[in-house]
Amino acid sequence: MHDRVSGGRFQRRPHRLKPIGVGVLLALQGAAWAQADEAPEASLPAVVAKEQAPRATTEGTRSYTTRQAGTATPLGLPLRDTPQSASVVTQQRIEDQALRTVLDVVDNATGVSARRFETNRVDFSSRGFQVRNLMIDGVPTTWDTTWSAGEAFGSLAPYDRVEIVRGATGLTSGTGDPSAAINLVRKRADSRTFSGSAELGVGRWDQRRGMVDLSAPLNDSGSVRARVVGEYQRSDSWIDLKRDESKTLYATLSADLTPRTRLSVGLSRQDSDTDSPMWGGLPYWHADGSLADWPRSKTTAARWARWDSEHETLFADLEHRFGNGWKARASLNRGDRQGDTPLLYMYGAPDRVTGLGLNTWPGWYRNRTRQDDVGLNVSGPWRLAGRVHEAGFGYAYSKNRFNADSRTAPFGVAGDFNAWDGSYPEPDWSPWAFYQKDRTEQHAAYGVVRLNVADPLRVILGARVTNYEKTGVDADGSTLYRMKFARELTPYVGAIYDLNDTYSFYASHTGIFQPQRLRDINGRYLDPVVGKNTEAGIKGELLDGRLNAALAVFRIEQDKLGQATALDVPGGSPGEKAYVESQGATSKGFEIEVTGELQPGWSVSAGYTQFRVKDAAGADVNTIYPRKLLRLFTAYRLPGAWSALTLGGGVNWQSRTWTGATNPLGAPARIEQDAYALVNLMARYDINAQWTAQLNVSNLLDKKHYGLFDAFDQISYGEPRNVSLSLRYKF
Repeated sequence: MHDRVSGGRFQRRPHRLKPIGVGVLLALQGAAWAQADEAPEASLPAVVAKEQAPRATTEGTRSYTTRQAGTATPLGLPLRDTPQSASVVTQQRIEDQALRTVLDVVDNATGVSARRFETNRVDFSSRGFQVRNLMIDGVPTTWDTTWSAGEAFGSLAPYDRVEIVRGATGLTSGTGDPSAAINLVRKRADSRTFSGSAELGVGRWDQRRGMVDLSAPLNDSGSVRARVVGEYQRSDSWIDLKRDESKTLYATLSADLTPRTRLSVGLSRQDSDTDSPMWGGLPYWHADGSLADWPRSKTTAARWARWDSEHETLFADLEHRFGNGWKARASLNRGDRQGDTPLLYMYGAPDRVTGLGLNTWPGWYRNRTRQDDVGLNVSGPWRLAGRVHEAGFGYAYSKNRFNADSRTAPFGVAGDFNAWDGSYPEPDWSPWAFYQKDRTEQHAAYGVVRLNVADPLRVILGARVTNYEKTGVDADGSTLYRMKFARELTPYVGAIYDLNDTYSFYASHTGIFQPQRLRDINGRYLDPVVGKNTEAGIKGELLDGRLNAALAVFRIEQDKLGQATALDVPGGSPGEKAYVESQGATSKGFEIEVTGELQPGWSVSAGYTQFRVKDAAGADVNTIYPRKLLRLFTAYRLPGAWSALTLGGGVNWQSRTWTGATNPLGAPARIEQDAYALVNLMARYDINAQWTAQLNVSNLLDKKHYGLFDAFDQISYGEPRNVSLSLRYKF
């Protein structure tokens, strides 16, 4: 793969918690809940300003919002009591917008965006920084864009909803990445009657999809329940030669061991196979320095290339609720990801007339990542000074082992790229050889308390202490990098003040610590990013709680953030850019979000984000990520005789992105994507109580756009107009 790293070793002394000043900033409106699935369990006598929220399952609610989110803190607080910007993409939104993958969610959610730099690799960003925290049921999972096993393209079929918390979430995710955390929350085996759904879909480029979701009790009392979800998808592509196929299986079983004890076990597996994927993107320039304007179907792939991956997870979760309102939970997860990728990479700039000038680099890689996670936590209410408060404590352990082998072949030339059809002969590969391996291990203990200081005021105090160790070994047996951090402290403080029954003011502050795998011009591995994240805002429940609104302002300060230069790493992969440590990188901006029901049958999700990211010298940082984002979608169920028909639509807009580069003539230049908007439409018709037909149109105006592969002066085009039709049956 391209993004190999090497460098020195370093250790960082543990820092001490310094006094924290939480600035009083202005912020907005929002966070109500849809409808409750369960009443909260009785606990201590209520002298509580806010009761703990009930479960947040979104299936069957027809809502664009939910009652709580557990990604920001381990307490599982109501959205209005969460002192950070939190969004929930519910099951209804997933269905209305025909969101099929994690990438689809990021393309449509408030405050986050995706950058496609290849057909099978993508990275996410929020508030100007890359998102590295991808979680499943609150458990951080390995996600490396270099060795993608299809995580960004993973199916949403096993999940009830997606929670996105923007800003640093080191209290729950370990390292304090300041961008966001994306938490996929699994569907549960909760039904005590046989129920389910089946769906068939077709679309442009020969898209075909089938999905079945079945739930059933396994005994007369319903104390043991099972759920199975299966999905199959295949399609060609707007890109020549490319074809995708994926198979997803999710099975889970829940057993009520006692009235207060529940055991859940399960597995999920996704197999993804891509024929003729692109490794890298299309050249941005011709050899004469003029801009290349390729058709969106253009590819650099060979016919024999493929990107196959398998991702399997086994999990178990045991929860017991005590009679005093406390609960204890133990969880085990084992993930296994494998990839098999014979690929062809092209680099250089072709002649405009002859098409000559591109070089080829064949590479075949097999990689495997195994991750084990153990979690233990307890939480519940406690009484002090006549008031009831909440507390949570836990321990988390994670061990990740990665290894890769490779086969090499001679570098070559592509010939006439203007007439490229993928007929590049498969080379004579070398025998398999060890390529790279690394090992990451984390131990963490955390604690958090929510204090009801006064009727309108709640304060959240927390901290996480992490021991982190990561070692990488190169093909020749030398150490690529070694990172070891002992007793790394991530503090968290937040406050929520009820202005009245509708609005609450909040503020929060937390630390940032994020190792980074980037090299400088000397091949040295950059130090970890350190900094702080501060946010404040107003949240409110409008229209009797049917609508959530929020306004937030934020400030993120980071030191040692890696920034790409126009120079290559000596001895690195072809086109691998050197990075420098940016001091004083600061992102500051605001967000507005409104979600829920404007009136019966009319749902909306709308969000706008705007920020600036600069270093201490005032230079722009991470310009490959858009500074302004608009996410809007609304659906309206017609009244009266037309109530079987629901119409919806929306727009996703983002501002300009760019990166500095050197053109083929050796002159400083920019690779740039102008601001653009993608318009989407939806129509659904309820044929009867069981059958539903739905039409979705994405990129209605057929806007041509691309993502920047900043390290290699290349671009990858996004999807043109697409039309899909689905038929759904509910049992």
